[in-house]
Amino acid sequence: MNLTGVLEIARLSLEVSGLATAISLGLGLPLGTLLGLGRFHGRSLLLSLVNTGMGVPPVVVGLIVAMLLWRSGPLGSLDLIYTPGAIVIAQTAIATPVVIGLTSAALQALDPRLKLQLLGLGASRLQMVAALWREARLPLLAALMAGFGSVISEVGASMMVGGNILHHTRVLTTAIVLETDMGQFGTAIGLGILLLVITFLVNYALTAVQQRGKR
Repeated sequence: MNLTGVLEIARLSLEVSGLATAISLGLGLPLGTLLGLGRFHGRSLLLSLVNTGMGVPPVVVGLIVAMLLWRSGPLGSLDLIYTPGAIVIAQTAIATPVVIGLTSAALQALDPRLKLQLLGLGASRLQMVAALWREARLPLLAALMAGFGSVISEVGASMMVGGNILHHTRVLTTAIVLETDMGQFGTAIGLGILLLVITFLVNYALTAVQQRGKR
């Protein structure tokens, strides 16, 4: 595999996993806030479902998404199966429960008197939530890192919905599996090291932001 091919695969990995993480953050932050701060009937059931979703194997998520996107499936008319968009959908489904669960836990860990104090000082509901987010910014950044880590490293779902098509849906994890199956262990190890480096650099940047916020 030449350098151009490796860079193409690495770029696609970052694009789909970055987009999936961003979408999961957009969905998971408000939903996690609702579960963390809200008190309503069925909340415990929803928290249990979220916690279960955090442990669902990615290959099961891939199977469900593939069934939805197959030509004969309910979303088959969208023609998304075996496209980068399908990988984004599957990875979003993997990361969102992680972000929801960790966001909810972070907000529940705050002193409940803080919420009452903010409301007592005249803060609106949105202002109160924004202030609590700032207070819990360190664990919320940890939720973001966990969400990204859960998708950049998964292989089963990406393989099932993306098909590992060269120049189209092949990402680093699926390329590693392919090279290993072909007996190209040196290439597979090199791709694995590249994946580790990319994951480290992204998490290093997020950790730097997290620790700067702590100071």
